[in-house]
Amino acid sequence: MSSFVSYVKIDPDTLENVILLHERYVSGIPGGKRAVLRNVDLSRVDLSGRNLAEADLTGCIFELARLIKTNCERANLFGCDFRKADLRGARLTKADMRGANLRGADLSYCDLTQSDCREGEHTQAEMKGGKMTIKQRTRHGDAEGATFIGATLDGSQFNGIHAKGADFQDCSMKGIVLSGAILKDCNLAGANLQGANLIGAKLEGAKFEDAILTGVELGYSKIDPAQAIGALGDPTDGAKIRAVTLENMASEHEAWWESNGTAGQHATFDGEDLRPMSAMFKGMRLTALSAVNCNGVGVTFMATQLQGANFSNADLRGACFSGADLRGASFSHARLKNADFRNANLGPLRISARKTKPTDFTGADVRYANFDQADIRDALFYDANLHGTSFKGALSAGVKRSDPSLPHPRLTKVNAA
Repeated sequence: MSSFVSYVKIDPDTLENVILLHERYVSGIPGGKRAVLRNVDLSRVDLSGRNLAEADLTGCIFELARLIKTNCERANLFGCDFRKADLRGARLTKADMRGANLRGADLSYCDLTQSDCREGEHTQAEMKGGKMTIKQRTRHGDAEGATFIGATLDGSQFNGIHAKGADFQDCSMKGIVLSGAILKDCNLAGANLQGANLIGAKLEGAKFEDAILTGVELGYSKIDPAQAIGALGDPTDGAKIRAVTLENMASEHEAWWESNGTAGQHATFDGEDLRPMSAMFKGMRLTALSAVNCNGVGVTFMATQLQGANFSNADLRGACFSGADLRGASFSHARLKNADFRNANLGPLRISARKTKPTDFTGADVRYANFDQADIRDALFYDANLHGTSFKGALSAGVKRSDPSLPHPRLTKVNAA
């Protein structure tokens, strides 16, 4: 059998010109032109940091290529060959990667939100009896042995993908579809699989230690309990019943704050499971809330007023604080892996004319959290785990931390005090 597709090479100068024109195109600069490079051999090229958003790269070969932090959002990567390619930190949001070969590739810290990695149809030619026959062949996505550590795969479609031995450690995989996927011997330790579809997936030898398995659909697939030590399952029936009381407490807290203590009552959510009321807190006025040691995994606090709130020792993995006012809040020793603080106000809280209270992340686990465009001025990150955390565009004057080197390449440097 021989392939119907013939791959072409492209010289470096021509490739550079195509990319420059494409970058003008996506930036809206006159004279730009969308890149259309189909079935081109781009193996071993270095396109790190380039903007290939919306490019048509159907069927291209990127074997051993470097695409570190490359922007491929909404790009057509149908049937591409990424074997052993370096895609660390690449942006692949809503990319069409059906039938792509990711075997052995490094996709650590990539953003694959709503990407499509399902099977794809490929045209092939077969010689039978001296005659050429054109046929359509279905090829599953292949991610065997690939590395996805710390990547975001929320809402992506990995139906039927062959990913034996792949490393999904600490990934955010909320709402991912992995139905029929081959996940034998995969490492999913610490991954957030909230609402994931694993129906029909092959899970023999897969590790789920400390993973978030809330709302996971398994069908007849089985997770070995011995491989899921410390994993977080669905809220208990008691927690669901308790949610009604907590909702009333939150409303009473709003009344207490707005009336300056003359009505309502200060709420204490210490040790409570907040997951059954995950979307209720959006936009509420919960200033000075106490939620020490609470379970707020995946809870939405978007645009919520939480000045001076106390979340010490809380489990807030995957929680959304986007646009929230968190001035002077305490997250001391909290678990905040994959939490979203984009555009949040985490600056100091003014208590009096001469005294302010900084937002405190001392000892917190903030791995892979997103602080892009947030105000974190004067915040305390002493002994915090900032591995893979993003601070793009953050206001960071006066930030204090134990390790000023911030070693991970994805982490934008935070100015020291």
